[in-house]
Amino acid sequence: MDRFKIQGGRRLEGKVHISGAKNAALPAMAAALLTNEPVHLHNIPKVRDIITMAKLLAHMRCRVESPDIPPSQFTIQAEAVSHAEAPYELVKTMRASVLTLGPLVARFGYARVSMPGGCAIGARPVDLHIQGLEQLGAEISVDHGYVEARAKRLRGGTFRFPKITVTGTENILTAAVLAAGETVLENCAIEPEVTDLVDLLTKMGARIGPRHFDLAYSRRRARWGRHSRSDPRPNRGRDISSCWSNHRRRPAARELRPESPGRDHRKAQRVRRRNPLRRQPHSAR
Repeated sequence: MDRFKIQGGRRLEGKVHISGAKNAALPAMAAALLTNEPVHLHNIPKVRDIITMAKLLAHMRCRVESPDIPPSQFTIQAEAVSHAEAPYELVKTMRASVLTLGPLVARFGYARVSMPGGCAIGARPVDLHIQGLEQLGAEISVDHGYVEARAKRLRGGTFRFPKITVTGTENILTAAVLAAGETVLENCAIEPEVTDLVDLLTKMGARIGPRHFDLAYSRRRARWGRHSRSDPRPNRGRDISSCWSNHRRRPAARELRPESPGRDHRKAQRVRRRNPLRRQPHSAR
């Protein structure tokens, strides 16, 4: 099709169901590798990359279930992952396969993920993923178009992305929530799909602060399996409060002390102390 020809002059009306974003659903599916409990994802878009990611997770021996075909929701449970590898045959048409690298090495200590296009790292920002994982303590090697990552246990640290990358931020986010200690990521991407992933990880038990994506894995929460939507809006159907790290919540209006003087009132007090005559009305001076 070379062009669209539109005949106007009519009122547009009707209802359209808007599905979730593919770029929000793919990292959420990869994040299911972080836990052995089921993760429920809703409002999944019906696109080819979603099917490819589902096949990849099933290849890793994850339980991937959907009540309808084509799927609009998934239940993913990575209870026993026996193949921590994303082969080229499955992911050659999907660049998002690299998003499984962080969760796999963080939880299982090993990951082998194919890069679509072979060994050309410079053509894609995979080098930023590698730098971030190395900063967390992973040992990375690249051989025959595959990225291999090994680590006994990732450790928290500070990493500044040389340039903003969405998938790089998502990959290091999912790796950092299982790292020992606290991780600070700077110069992160803040696209809606990134904040949607942050919302899911928070529901799964991660502690993610608002400044520089300050991360710390919360061991106080026992449940990891959660429900999430694949659109930028958080799922309001569950009463789940965010657990911020290194962030003091601002008091609500009802918590403020009524007797606390305001800025203008304090300024007036200082002026009166310097000039006592201003305390009296003009007629009394």
